[in-house]
Amino acid sequence: MKVAVLGGMGLQGKAALADLARSKDVTEIICADLEPNALGKMANFLDVGRVTPVKIDASSKDSLVSVLRQDVDVAIDLLPFPLMPNAFDAAIEAGVALVSTNYANTVRHLHDRAVEAGVSLMPECGLDPGIDLIIFGHCVKQFDEVYVLNSYCGGFPETKACDNPLNYKVTWNWDMVLGSQNRESVFIKDGRRLTVSASDQHENKMIHQIDFPGLGKLEAVPNGDAVFYTDLLGVTGTIQETSRYALRWPGWCAFWALLKKLGFLSDDPVDGLSCKVSPRQFLVKLMGPQLQYRDDERDIVVMHNVFKGVKDGRKKSIVTNLMIERDLETGLFAMNQGVGYPVSIVAKMIGSGQIKKKGILSPAIDIPYKSFMAELSKRGIEVEEEVSEEV
Repeated sequence: MKVAVLGGMGLQGKAALADLARSKDVTEIICADLEPNALGKMANFLDVGRVTPVKIDASSKDSLVSVLRQDVDVAIDLLPFPLMPNAFDAAIEAGVALVSTNYANTVRHLHDRAVEAGVSLMPECGLDPGIDLIIFGHCVKQFDEVYVLNSYCGGFPETKACDNPLNYKVTWNWDMVLGSQNRESVFIKDGRRLTVSASDQHENKMIHQIDFPGLGKLEAVPNGDAVFYTDLLGVTGTIQETSRYALRWPGWCAFWALLKKLGFLSDDPVDGLSCKVSPRQFLVKLMGPQLQYRDDERDIVVMHNVFKGVKDGRKKSIVTNLMIERDLETGLFAMNQGVGYPVSIVAKMIGSGQIKKKGILSPAIDIPYKSFMAELSKRGIEVEEEVSEEV
């Protein structure tokens, strides 16, 4: 199997490359990036001899098509989100299956074209969205009616690495982290569909704390459209409560609520400066370098999902927990593993023919749960599931 990784030199791309290089089924890996020759720096944990570096201009669809037409069986898109449509267009034109970790909202309209081209395209296949959606698809089948579906996920430093006022450090694109602080939340509460606006994201009644095993109190921040996924799974009709939350150490919302009120997350250029720069651009340059991990520090990724409903007339609940820690030997962050491993696993499932369906697919309904979880377990990532029933 020949696999191309678009954006292979990014933080998550390195984990995908490492995972693919360990697989006996993968004969060749193309690392397509703007600067692929930095690959040698990964030789301490990656068999770089199995990887072919190819320089690309991802803003050009033709550049991506030329890579995918090099007898590639399946490709992985780990490019920045604005370049996602280019990658999906290129995959359809080249007739090559593609797996991506990005949200699907900019590519859903390509479904019919993908079906016509006989191509499988799987967006939302990382950590969140990704692993969470695969768990959703499995757990809702355990109920006759689902009343509650709440999802929590987040990444943050271990306590000894919390040495800045934010108690946070960067394991993915810092500009995208800032962008996620301006995201509305769509949820259902007491059977009513409601929205928390982006301006109120860090100051609303939905913010609360949860106890995560082994870590203690974590702050839960509404973040994302939960109703889209209950619609996708066909359970919205019975849902009384659903929401998606980002998890951080306590104090996150207090910090960002004040900065947001002062306009620090605005994308509008500041008047009176000698050059056009927005507050968000300023924060990218000012804060990003101060929020980097040292080589001996770990990040932690956690996921917590809660399902409640009825089965055979009895009340039932399922709670799932997942925790990943940085691998200090390879330097791969927990976030790298949580995103890069799932996209690699699913790419191989498609490349081997285990997933055959064509068009725009979804992890919630199109990935075989047991096979995926078995592969995740081989990589040291375990999802714990606790089921309880009332007689």
